Amino acid sequence: MNIGQAASETGVSAKMIRYYESITLLKPSARSDAGYRIYTPQDLHALHFIKRSRNLGFSLEQIRELLSLWQNDQRASADVKTIALAHVADLNQRIAELTDMRDTLSQLAASCHGDDQPDCPILQNLGLSMAQGGAARKTCCG
Repeated sequence: MNIGQAASETGVSAKMIRYYESITLLKPSARSDAGYRIYTPQDLHALHFIKRSRNLGFSLEQIRELLSLWQNDQRASADVKTIALAHVADLNQRIAELTDMRDTLSQLAASCHGDDQPDCPILQNLGLSMAQGGAARKTCCG
């Protein structure tokens, strides 16, 4: 199967397949006499694995570890579970952060009149947050 067929079969673009090969996430494909990439059913299975892992939000490094474990018949399922649970903890942290962002923005939007007056509690809050955090300070008198 050539790269276009592999991309069509797996839903992974040809560009991403080449990228995965370049970072050795996917083993380099065999080549035809004309130099075209040739993919085996095992390669397609690995691409499906990578795509499913990406859809679940695993990082490329985590996918590399999971692929290695998946291809190792002597693996300990505890190693796989450790990676999965670490990812769950990371997702929970990100969900909490996103929830806080949503709640803060909802409260700010609710406090804004949304009219043609210049007073804007959203901008005032963003300005306070930046100055208090020290990350960015107003440097120009506008």
